[in-house]
Amino acid sequence: MSTTPTTLTTRRSGFVLLLALGAFALGLDAYVMAGLLPRVATDLHVSEASAGQMVTVFTLCYALGAPVFATVMAGRPAKVVLGCALLVFSAGNVLTALAPSLPVLLLARALAGVGAGLYSPMAAATAAGLAGEEKRGRSLAVVMGGMSIGTVIGVPLGVLLAEHVGWRGTLWLITALGLIAVVGITRLPSIPASPPPPLRQRVRILADGRVAGIAVVSLLGGTASLGLYTYLAPFLAGAAGSQQVVGAMWAWGAGGVLGALLIGRIVDRTRRPFAIVAWILALLIVAHLALPFTAHLTWALFVPLVVWGAAGWALQVPQQHQLIAAQPGQAPVAVALNSSAVYLGSAIGSALGGTVLATGLDPATLPYCTAVLAAAALLLHGTAVRHFSRRTKHPVPAGAQDKSQRATTAAE
Repeated sequence: MSTTPTTLTTRRSGFVLLLALGAFALGLDAYVMAGLLPRVATDLHVSEASAGQMVTVFTLCYALGAPVFATVMAGRPAKVVLGCALLVFSAGNVLTALAPSLPVLLLARALAGVGAGLYSPMAAATAAGLAGEEKRGRSLAVVMGGMSIGTVIGVPLGVLLAEHVGWRGTLWLITALGLIAVVGITRLPSIPASPPPPLRQRVRILADGRVAGIAVVSLLGGTASLGLYTYLAPFLAGAAGSQQVVGAMWAWGAGGVLGALLIGRIVDRTRRPFAIVAWILALLIVAHLALPFTAHLTWALFVPLVVWGAAGWALQVPQQHQLIAAQPGQAPVAVALNSSAVYLGSAIGSALGGTVLATGLDPATLPYCTAVLAAAALLLHGTAVRHFSRRTKHPVPAGAQDKSQRATTAAE
């Protein structure tokens, strides 16, 4: 029996949803450990500063995993790369759920981060190949939306689940999601999918001062926003004696959804990504400075949490626009570099936050530290990035820019 176009389209849509399921598991796994931090620290008899390094190693390996292992896996079929990535990711989560000590836990999180870093960009590229030209944007949105939903909605749900089955139970759920996606991916058809850019290509374009400046701004933004998120539970305990982490995560996640949904329209309407980045960083600074003052007032605290989430998730869209303008001929490489910068910033933020807490500083003061980092990003944005933007202008025809944007979404 021949396969009709409608049946083929339905099957391919199902495969895209399987890719999105894997992305959801990745987004959940990346930051659910931040909400589980107090439980993990208590269970393993270590400090919260030490336990926080599990987020550091995951995000660090995520940032470096894609470009490094993309080179190693170059030339292999997409479903082989995706299957191997999810198996490594799932193995890391099994080891996390069984970890008897902090060193084993850190090794497990590194393994999961490597798998996640390899899976995410290849899943986006595969979804683009499955969809065809006319539905490419929609398929990419489904896959990348799976990851963002896993972070902003799945993380609070995972923390809530841990209250009933323990933190290890949440990790078993993530493992199950990853393995379900593996089974589905084995049935993927052979489709063309460009591998993510290798590390040497990402480093090479840093010779462009404008690209380097934008990437460092993204790194500092990730350090401030995602780094503080890692220690949200200790901050709430220190600033207000509160253990209601789930509610705070919901507020942050709601802001993240709003920021992600609205920022694209704002950039398209204003066509001023440079100014928008400046405003976003300013809002991030204000939100972090307001957190310690509103921590004792539950409803007031939701305002800076929502603003923080919205600013953190909105920042990368105008940053990507600037990178496309800076390197129109290398757009996928430039935006892939930006993605690595964000997660590297998250790793640095988690490490620095743990160092600050290890010195005995009150967790309630962490937002002041991250506000300083966001201010440094704003200063760099207004000086070095502005300087190079004025020196080098790269006009991009509208059609070519649309094509570059589709390619860069796949590169993430």
